[in-house]
Amino acid sequence: MTTMNTGVQHLEKAASTACTMANNFLAPVKTEQQIYENSMLEDDPNANSVITTTKTLPDDRTVPRWGPNHKGARELANLYSTGKRTQECICVGICITLMAVNSFFIVIRLRLENLSSIVISALCGIVTADFISGLVHWAADTWGSVELPILGKNFLRPFREHHIDPTSITRHDFIETNGDNFMVTIPALCKLTWDFLTLPEPEIQQRFLWSCYWWQLAIFVAMTNQIHKWSHTYFGLPGWVVWLQEHRVILPRRHHRVHHVAPHETYFCITTGWLNWPLEKLRFWYILETIIESVTGYKPRADDFKWAQKRS
Repeated sequence: MTTMNTGVQHLEKAASTACTMANNFLAPVKTEQQIYENSMLEDDPNANSVITTTKTLPDDRTVPRWGPNHKGARELANLYSTGKRTQECICVGICITLMAVNSFFIVIRLRLENLSSIVISALCGIVTADFISGLVHWAADTWGSVELPILGKNFLRPFREHHIDPTSITRHDFIETNGDNFMVTIPALCKLTWDFLTLPEPEIQQRFLWSCYWWQLAIFVAMTNQIHKWSHTYFGLPGWVVWLQEHRVILPRRHHRVHHVAPHETYFCITTGWLNWPLEKLRFWYILETIIESVTGYKPRADDFKWAQKRS
């Protein structure tokens, strides 16, 4: 009897230890309090969003920390140029045309007998798109400067603006929101179109799973910033978008709030968000930043912090 009681105690102790370890491992990356105090309240996008805490600075009550009235946000918004708009319009037009053409070529070749393989290929494309969104987002958030020639004002500027005015993206139209993402998918879509038009049918069938992979990768990369925009939209979203968010098919709003907790150093994947938790547990971004900083001497998010300080 004593042996049995001892065994039960050991089991209870082991279960308790396992629960503690699981709770620590599965603990949220940011607590509700951290989100509340250190990020803009996006369901009230026009407010100063100052939360009164023991850490609240006197300036926080009079000078916006976030939002459209932040001085740095206004400066960055004014850097959006006519030339940039033209580039975005052209890229959106070309990309939509190529998407339609490739979708037609894919659909007419779908076969029930290889449907499961096609689904797996498509899912791999979606996961890859999520990782690419994180890698590009991390690089643009963390390194570089708005003052860089060509890249700065055209491609890094929106990332700086977005951190100090997160809901600015909800005021951008379809072209401004998606122009850059549509642009980067054009080479892959051109290659797919070329293959469908020039390769013999047996070779197309042989490569079909890869074609499905690249097709879904291109579509989800192209739509990443639209999905990102929806994750910041708290009013008037179509029901089907809300359903996709709630079922974690695309980036959920609550999930993305974690990234917008200053200093914006985590949860960079913004297509589906599926990879955010495992990458954070692997400390993937932190390790990359440590290596780059040790080699180059550059501090992560230095330019991002500089713009955040331009409050008055």
